[in-house]
Amino acid sequence: MDSVIKLLAYDGKVNIICSKTTKLVEDVRKIHDLTPTTTATMGRFITICGMMGFSEIKENEDNITMQIKGDGPIGNMVCVVTRDNNNVKVKSYMDNPIVELPLKDNGKIDVGGAVGKNGYLNIIKKNNSSERAYNGVIPLVSGEIAEDFTEYFAHSEQKPTVIALGVLVNKEGTLASGGYMINLMPDCGEEEISKIEEALKKAPSISTMISEEKSLLEIAQIITGDENVKIIEENLKIEYECGCSKEKISKSLISIGKEELNRIIEEDGKAEIICHFCNKKYNFTKEELKELLSKV
Repeated sequence: MDSVIKLLAYDGKVNIICSKTTKLVEDVRKIHDLTPTTTATMGRFITICGMMGFSEIKENEDNITMQIKGDGPIGNMVCVVTRDNNNVKVKSYMDNPIVELPLKDNGKIDVGGAVGKNGYLNIIKKNNSSERAYNGVIPLVSGEIAEDFTEYFAHSEQKPTVIALGVLVNKEGTLASGGYMINLMPDCGEEEISKIEEALKKAPSISTMISEEKSLLEIAQIITGDENVKIIEENLKIEYECGCSKEKISKSLISIGKEELNRIIEEDGKAEIICHFCNKKYNFTKEELKELLSKV
């Protein structure tokens, strides 16, 4: 079962978020009919986006849109994150989900090659109560996703953060997926930093630890070197939820304007709209399109 926990290490000097997202990533694989390469890529992306829902979204009405656009063959990748108390909701898509690349020399999936090294990570935080938005853009570091988000926290948030993401996948599906974020508080000293660095050198990959069925508490102890880590929140979940509807799609059609709607009516006499986030199809008859046109 997927889960997320938040913990403190070294007497509150270190914040940790650990997540298991195997079911989430498998759900995304099925929705978008992903290949092993794009499953690993989207799995990493949606895992860190989901964890950021717990670290960055403070009010249920707020949301974050995250975009990675590199020069690799998958093109643009987007994830929208909302929160409902202990549950984070995510929805995502990429331009080219059928991309499949050869394994790297070390036998690992070439996520960096799929994303590309030249491009940007864009994070838009929207506060609905104040109607204000924060937009942070950084150049991609490697396209491996974890390194790119680590760079974002260092430069845009001024938060020293360690991020690890991993997806173990084969042609049949997702075998293990998860991630962790370690955030160093201002009073974290050299002694604690050294212990964490040593622990991380010895720690297996996050996907290995998930596949070995280690608990998230055990993973937090392994990656920090602190056997006395304290759970501060548990039973948290990241779930895939699109939330599209024919009513929302209708509003999008209205927004394209009279000229374009008239063109569709005259040339096609109908419309089929496919949701980017869940691939659900919405069909509109000529009569329905004319009704929408009357509302423009």
